[in-house]
Amino acid sequence: MSRVGKLPVRIPDNVKLEIGDRQITVEGPKGKLEQDYLPEVRFEMDNGNCSVVRTTETKRARAMHGLYRQLLFNMVHGVTEGFRRELLITGVGYRAEAKDDAIVLSLGYSNPIEYRIPEDIEIVCETPNKVVVSGIDKQRVGQVASELRSLRPPEPYKGKGVKYADETVRRKVGKSGVK
Repeated sequence: MSRVGKLPVRIPDNVKLEIGDRQITVEGPKGKLEQDYLPEVRFEMDNGNCSVVRTTETKRARAMHGLYRQLLFNMVHGVTEGFRRELLITGVGYRAEAKDDAIVLSLGYSNPIEYRIPEDIEIVCETPNKVVVSGIDKQRVGQVASELRSLRPPEPYKGKGVKYADETVRRKVGKSGVK
């Protein structure tokens, strides 16, 4: 039995959960999310909790059991509280600023980089060196944060670049001086 899959997901009162034929819909104060699911699992509601149950005992069904439970949990968390990812920009002259539907990043290249913000994502520049990506879909928030980080990943010698706030960059010593 999947240790993650057997845990029930608590559905708050302000969240509406609809279980359809091969699709689950979660609607809450922050928005609405939909997820298709495979016939190897089914969802059962009881007393404000939703459980994921396997329909067969195949290897694929066992693999999908924990996956769909966690996807449901992330959907409920997203429509109630949302997800956020913080990025830190380190380097002399490196900065970011939000403009209308884009974020402009100066990352040491000859021209600034303009990144279009997707409609379901919100990007806020708290300071010129701190960018916060937030939204209701955990996968989309992580994807956008990853795309911003890939524009200039942190380098190991001086640590310059775009990194996650909780990321630690392994620093290298560099060349030793001539004696």
